[in-house]
Amino acid sequence: MYKILTYNNISIAGLERFPRDRYEVASEIQHPDAIMLRSFKLHGVPIADTVKCIGRAGAGVNNIPVDECSKRGIPVFNAPGANANAVKELVVAGMLLAARNICPAWDFGRGVSGDDKSIDQAVEQGKKNFAGTELAGKTLGVIGLGAIGVKVANTALALGMKVIGFDPQLTVDSAWQLSASVQKAAGVDDLVARSDYVTVHVPLNDHTRHLINGDRIELMKPGSVILNFSRSGIVDDGASAAALESGKLRAYVSDFPCNALLGKPGVILLPHLGASTEEAEDNCAVMIADQLRDYLENGNIRNSVNFPNVEMPRGEGYRLGVVNENVPNMVGQISAALAAADLNIIDLLNRSRGDYAYTLLDLSARIPAKTLVTIGGIKGVLAVRAI
Repeated sequence: MYKILTYNNISIAGLERFPRDRYEVASEIQHPDAIMLRSFKLHGVPIADTVKCIGRAGAGVNNIPVDECSKRGIPVFNAPGANANAVKELVVAGMLLAARNICPAWDFGRGVSGDDKSIDQAVEQGKKNFAGTELAGKTLGVIGLGAIGVKVANTALALGMKVIGFDPQLTVDSAWQLSASVQKAAGVDDLVARSDYVTVHVPLNDHTRHLINGDRIELMKPGSVILNFSRSGIVDDGASAAALESGKLRAYVSDFPCNALLGKPGVILLPHLGASTEEAEDNCAVMIADQLRDYLENGNIRNSVNFPNVEMPRGEGYRLGVVNENVPNMVGQISAALAAADLNIIDLLNRSRGDYAYTLLDLSARIPAKTLVTIGGIKGVLAVRAI
């Protein structure tokens, strides 16, 4: 019986992926095999020694101590692309809100009073204050062409916009899905200088913090719009607020309210709604549940942020999974330990990613507990498991 510890409210669609005859799933559980969460901050929270993997029902994993997990041999899974459509739709909504001055116009509309004739007069006199622009013909710059960025770029083209994109780590899968009409920017500076709207879709890390800063805002066209539905910190909120006050920016649409932006003219703040749809929550939960199950039951790794993808069809034999530091002769030492136990290797797959590696093996017979201890004692081995 596998035990899954949940934080936050996980979609029923995801929880139903765990067969009740093989899984116990609860928000309070002892000795869990896996943790499943959404936005709960796991930093500083003790992670039981029994935990073999962690799944985040979303894309970002800033709320999980990934480095600590890596050192303990715990794969951390996320759900890239599962919420992409939800975020894409909100980005388009954000552009429309900014282009047509919908928020201040809505406030005006809610504030008019009097008889119908007075309201008509107020509307005719006031509407000129909210005249906007159309998206068609404008240029959208998309930084980050992953699952979300590709959908945003393609949808903007369908709206009649010109689109330029930049992603130095563009994957083959994303390239296949990206419209050929999207122009390639030479870099972030080139992209912001050519765009009327700039939207960011990258993870927050040391390389992307304040990716859009005061210097880059200065390169932008007067009256440009910035959209941040990615992560707080990727855009320098203070620099954006100053640019709004000076008139350099027309609007800043952010999914991450903060004091630097509250009450500033031209700021549109939403309460982190990017992935907040029933469909996205279902998709993320289902994707994570399937990945946790596949790792626990078969040892396969898909969409881990800290370990390589390793997928090997389950055939005959007894399966062994070994997580280790990416150092020379590790597979050799594992093989030697198996040979000493008179175990033949039927199939083997080894992959590495940065400082870590993972080896999945199918063996001719059940691995003795003594051999598991021997392999676990090899210097550099972080976790070993008979599956």
